[in-house]
Amino acid sequence: MMTTPVTIVGAGLGGLTLARVLHVHGIPATVYEADVSPDARTQGGQLDIHEHNGQVALAAAGLTDAFHAIIHAGAEAARALDPAGKVLLDQPDDGTGARPEVLRGDLRRILLDSLPAGTVQWGRKITDVTALGGGRHELTFADGTRATAEILVGADGAWSKIRPLLSDAKPEYSGTTFVETYLYDVDERHPAAAAAVGVGAMYAPTPGQGITAHREAGGVLHTYVQLNRSTEWVDGIDFARPGAADRVAAEFDGWAPELTALITESDTVPVARMIYALPDGHRWARVPGVTLLGDAAHLMPPSGEGANLAMLDGAELGLAIAAQPDDVEAALAAYEEKMFPRSAAEAVDAHEIVDLCLGDRAPYGLIEFFTGANA
Repeated sequence: MMTTPVTIVGAGLGGLTLARVLHVHGIPATVYEADVSPDARTQGGQLDIHEHNGQVALAAAGLTDAFHAIIHAGAEAARALDPAGKVLLDQPDDGTGARPEVLRGDLRRILLDSLPAGTVQWGRKITDVTALGGGRHELTFADGTRATAEILVGADGAWSKIRPLLSDAKPEYSGTTFVETYLYDVDERHPAAAAAVGVGAMYAPTPGQGITAHREAGGVLHTYVQLNRSTEWVDGIDFARPGAADRVAAEFDGWAPELTALITESDTVPVARMIYALPDGHRWARVPGVTLLGDAAHLMPPSGEGANLAMLDGAELGLAIAAQPDDVEAALAAYEEKMFPRSAAEAVDAHEIVDLCLGDRAPYGLIEFFTGANA
C-alpha cells in the first residue's frame, strides 16, 4: 500500500476526480484550493458528459450511479436558428444520446461528497512553488505558511502556479470572447427567449459572432454570446456598469428580439470571458515528482471537451499511480505518454468546432456537424 500522499493543487473537476480515484485505491491525497469554501463562487453552467472520457472517469471513481442521479433529462435537445429567429435545425432528445447534461456544480458536489473529510483544504492560495530536489517541492501559501509535496499535481487551471515548474508556455488570447448572461424564471418572465431556446441547447452562429444558450434546470437560460473581437474592444467596455449589455447587444443589430433578449434582459451583470489557449500540442520533458492535468496541461478553446478531458486526466493519473505505487516516476511518465497525444488531437478538434460556430460557413457547417451530413 502506497502511504506517500499525493498533493493536488486545485479542487476543480480534474483534481477532485484524481483525489477520488486515489481514495478508491487506498492512496492518500491532499487538495489545496484557493477558494475559501465550496460555495465561494458559481461553478459555471451545464456540461455534457461524454461516454468515451467523462463517463469513463466517473466509472473509475465509482460514481456512475451518483452521476445518473444528477442528469438533466431532455437537455440533449439541440436547435439552430438564424439571426431572424428562423429554426434551421431542431433535434429532440429521444433518450438515446451519449452525452447527458449535468450542472457543473452538481458534478463537483458528488465528487466532493465522495472524499474523506479534510481532503480538500479551502482558502489555501498558492503564491510560490520551489523545487527542493529529489522530486520534492515546497508550496508557499498566501498566509505565509508552507507545505512540502513529495508528489505534486497541478490541477489549477489556465493560470496554473505549478506549470512553470515544467514549461515556459503561457496562455495567449485566441481572439474570441464569450459574454455570459443568465435569465431566470424564463417561462414566466422571458417567454419569447424561452421559446426560442427550447428545452435544450440553442445555437445561433454566424461568421465572427453568435449566440448560444442552454436551458438549465429550474427555468434558467444560460447564454454565451460569442464574439471575435480584439482585446481593445473588450477593454473598452466596463462590464460592471449599466449599459454594458446594451453595448454587447448593439453588435447584433437587426437580430430577432427574442435572441437579443438573451443579452438585454439578463438578470445578472454580463461577464466577459476572454478565451485563452496554450500552444497546440503543449508538452514538457519529464520533471521528477510533478505533473499537470486539465487546463493546466492543455488549455484549449471551448469545444465541450474541457471538463471531460480534465476528469479523464485525473482518472488515468490516479490509475497509473495505483498501478505502480512503488515507482511513481514511471507512473507519471506513463500518464503523460497517453495524455500528450490525446490532448493534442483534442486541440485540433477544438479549433474545428470554433470554426464551425464562428467561421465563414456558420451556421451551415455546424448544422452539418450535428446531422452528420459532412461525414
